[in-house]
Amino acid sequence: MPKREGALSLTIAPPAFQNVLKINVVQKEAKMLETLVIILGFIISIIGLLGCILPVIPGPPLSYLALILLAIVKDWEPYSARVLWILAFLTLFVTVLDYIVPAAGAKKYGASRVGVLGSIVGMLLGLFFFPPWGMILGAFIGAILGEVIAGKTSDHAFRAGWGVFVGNMVGILAKTAASLVMLFYYIKGIFY
Repeated sequence: MPKREGALSLTIAPPAFQNVLKINVVQKEAKMLETLVIILGFIISIIGLLGCILPVIPGPPLSYLALILLAIVKDWEPYSARVLWILAFLTLFVTVLDYIVPAAGAKKYGASRVGVLGSIVGMLLGLFFFPPWGMILGAFIGAILGEVIAGKTSDHAFRAGWGVFVGNMVGILAKTAASLVMLFYYIKGIFY
């Protein structure tokens, strides 16, 4: 096939130089892919932090996923298997704790099922209308309204609302602490 005049082609270069050019292109593409995965992982970590507050996003599991992505893209060098197992256990622990602690707080302070349901509805409504603080206030008010609807006295309703509030706050703080630890390890792993 005849070559057009003025067209650039790698076939003009000696074969050894052509291989060097191909290797450089592959290395640049690999570095670009690594950078994109690191950026994606960082975004997932930030979403994981938001998920500690927003009940519809699984915060700590997303933060852990970001660590795994970084470990894969960096050939598992930034973290030992021991660190990854410890953080996996921490993720599982705070995720389960997030379901147990609000119910335990509600039970300790005498909340009924209607009060707990009211706190969940209030949390979602508060999040929708007054994010992010509306979620906290909404859970508290929702629990109180739920208890009043269930026929409890105002003192009992307030006490149950407080229990749900305390339980939710403990769960949120535990998830946030775990996600911040994983974000720290993520940022540390970027520069490994």
